Amino acid sequence: MQITGAVLEQIGAARPYAQSRPLKVVGLQLDPPGEHEVLVRMEAAGLCHSDLSVVDGNRRRPVPMLLGHEAAGRVEAVGSGVADLVPGQRVVMTFLPRCGQCAGCATDGLVPCSAGSASNERGELLGGGRRLHRDGGPVHHHLGVSGFADHAVVHRNSVVPVDDDVPAPVAAVLGCAVLTGGGVGLNAARPAPGESLMVVGLGGVGMAAVMVAASLPEVRVIGVDMSETKLEHARNLGAHEVYTPQQVADLGVTASHAVEAAGNARAFETAFAATAPGGRTVTAGLPSPEARVSISPLLITAQARTIIGSYLGSAVPARDIPEYVRRWREGRLPVEKLISAQLRLEDVNLGMDRLADAAELRQVVLF
Repeated sequence: MQITGAVLEQIGAARPYAQSRPLKVVGLQLDPPGEHEVLVRMEAAGLCHSDLSVVDGNRRRPVPMLLGHEAAGRVEAVGSGVADLVPGQRVVMTFLPRCGQCAGCATDGLVPCSAGSASNERGELLGGGRRLHRDGGPVHHHLGVSGFADHAVVHRNSVVPVDDDVPAPVAAVLGCAVLTGGGVGLNAARPAPGESLMVVGLGGVGMAAVMVAASLPEVRVIGVDMSETKLEHARNLGAHEVYTPQQVADLGVTASHAVEAAGNARAFETAFAATAPGGRTVTAGLPSPEARVSISPLLITAQARTIIGSYLGSAVPARDIPEYVRRWREGRLPVEKLISAQLRLEDVNLGMDRLADAAELRQVVLF
């Protein structure tokens, strides 16, 4: 079938992207779903730093690639091996499919699926190969989703069904920002009642971490960012205290556990320095491969510290997304507050500029 999508043609294009236009909205051919695959009509797709990191070259991926990994839509058709989904259902996309059989999948989300990671690196679907074509040549999938298009074919393990009462923009944001940000608290840091959790870097993922942590019983939530506007927004999402990184250093602010959600070395150093003895420092951002940090290994030993990497919020999407939906229904997760702007697909390059300038929390393309 013929579809329209935003294809990344060039990595490392000059800014502003609204002028250089590394993403081209073009027509493509989409194959029908294979045995264990699903055809989805897109309804909403969020812009995330994991998209921007491919555009600016911090995460090298094969091109041409149809970007977008945080998305939601309606099932239109299923392969012969898919028995638990039907046309018309709303589904949330998840950007790391789990095979359910490898050593990573046996860790209850703590370690990424090796098969899903390998297929993502190749720009393929979990079952192998590509379903996107243009001018007779293949177009790579982004993280098994390629959500910046009006339709997508994805592996069954890349989607989680949700009920119709979950609006499409909310459903889309659940699949990355909330799954990643929420999971760093629920699955990786795991603060106990009476403890505190600091979140350093208040973009979409960081704000989601604040929001989900604020829904935990008796956990004090601390937001850290250089932007006063974001600090105020974090307060509105439930943060009990907010500081700039300089204030954290000057005042000696600490927390039982600290999360780095900015994807840069200085944010990690801030989070590590602010972690109390016995606490966990969780890094969830995706910095440049060349980024380096300086920490004292003595502190890790002498203070019984732990450093944890958390990819996709150490989540099992089929388990965690329904839990976030439940909290949203109960009014404890105001996910709508994460969505700061709505875009047309044609404006995706402008959206990347806004994302690079940290001018928005979550921009959502509506189809």
